[in-house]
Amino acid sequence: MRNTTTMFLALATAGVVGAGAAIAVQQSQAFAAPQAVISAPANAAQGAPAPVPAPMISLPDFSVIASRNGPAVVNISTTGSTKAQFRGDPDAENDPFYEFFRRFQIPGQRGRGGAPVPSHGVGSGFIVSADGIILTNAHVVRDASEVTVKLTDRREFRAKVLGSDPKTDVAVLKIDAKNLPVVPLGRSGDVKVGEWVLAIGSPFGLENTVTAGVVSAKGRSLPDDSNVPFIQTDVAINPGNSGGPLFNTKGEVIGINSQIYSQSGGYQGLSFSIPIDVATRIRDQVVATGKVVHARLGVMVQEVNQGFADSFNLDSPEGALVSNVERGGPADKIGLKAGDVIRKMNGQKIVASGDLPAMVGLAMPGDKVTLEVWRQGKNVTLEGKLGNAADRNVAAVQNDEAASKLRLGLALRQLDPMERRESGLASGLLIEDAGGAAASAGVQPGDVLLSVNGRAVNSVNEVRDLVAKSTKSVALLIQRGEDRIFIPVRLG
Repeated sequence: MRNTTTMFLALATAGVVGAGAAIAVQQSQAFAAPQAVISAPANAAQGAPAPVPAPMISLPDFSVIASRNGPAVVNISTTGSTKAQFRGDPDAENDPFYEFFRRFQIPGQRGRGGAPVPSHGVGSGFIVSADGIILTNAHVVRDASEVTVKLTDRREFRAKVLGSDPKTDVAVLKIDAKNLPVVPLGRSGDVKVGEWVLAIGSPFGLENTVTAGVVSAKGRSLPDDSNVPFIQTDVAINPGNSGGPLFNTKGEVIGINSQIYSQSGGYQGLSFSIPIDVATRIRDQVVATGKVVHARLGVMVQEVNQGFADSFNLDSPEGALVSNVERGGPADKIGLKAGDVIRKMNGQKIVASGDLPAMVGLAMPGDKVTLEVWRQGKNVTLEGKLGNAADRNVAAVQNDEAASKLRLGLALRQLDPMERRESGLASGLLIEDAGGAAASAGVQPGDVLLSVNGRAVNSVNEVRDLVAKSTKSVALLIQRGEDRIFIPVRLG
């Protein structure tokens, strides 16, 4: 067992803020830097520039935002059931990514033994339409069979989940009410690093709690497969804050509080919010069609470090290095090749590799794109259209099922990022259906296949290849609840 301390991103359950307002700024001498002019040194040359007085330092008064927008912040409580949490390798708890994405519920309950168990959660949301449209986090309402929204005037409503998008962690709710207070929405693209921001939520279930801080970074990519360009702040966000709004000093919502970076599960100085531009795009799709679609480019990219920059004769270590191009995918049709470094998309500069999937994630399937690429020491411009992420998912499921059922009688798929985080398993395939020889041997849907003949498996192709090399039988290592068992399966 490794004795290491792991950092993790925790999804916080939260509350939201309400209708718009202007912010009053107080310029108090108690917080003002002295305006004394610093005298020039005695030996300073004649005609030297006059010293510049120190600027006034003023602190914002958030009370106007809190009072005017507070009524549009709602508390969300959920009931439902969750599956048992799989537990993996005893060394997993020391793995750097094991606790990276633990999510919060108040109160939290964990399943055992593979059977569904009742669950309860608390979060936040904010009203964006007077007829009852509410935005919150997808993880707040995940697995919920009943969602209740409580207003600041103590009225409660049963809410309907119009749509939920785990990819961006945005959910859209609807309650049957009229003439509700709403929050004004700003533009997350106008956010500046260093500006004051305010969050309103329900940390640890304490409704309408106000916390403030500054934007510490923007466009932050996180290792959570979400492709969201997060707004990073130092606003205190804790369990119960998820789904709540992040305001600028104009009283406009610029983000949805979503995640924290922590060793303890509580606030430790780093919080992340989903840009409101992303959230409104999801809301518009859900309200119009009831579903969400995402664009895809069909490439795998990695970071351009100084070593790659030197190797490719780049003037700076920036861009997204293409490591693989999906055959027949949108990138292949556009003309991208492995080894290309994508420097710009539609004129927008790509500094870190995570910038590219964030840009693609904000686009729509079928959108035209212009890519500026560095290829073999030259700039190349490529044009084409983005594909639909759903097309690839459907094809992958169909191909995976056909391949996995060939001899074993199993329908397999990879664990999604959320399942990996919750189970603590670094590898394995979820068994969605079991039939034929595997079912006869005792394999069940919901089991996780860890290895075949002692070799760890992470894809259906690996299973297919290992089974193809076997003649009479295979030994499957299965994770079932908290237990691991070998099951021998005779091949037909």
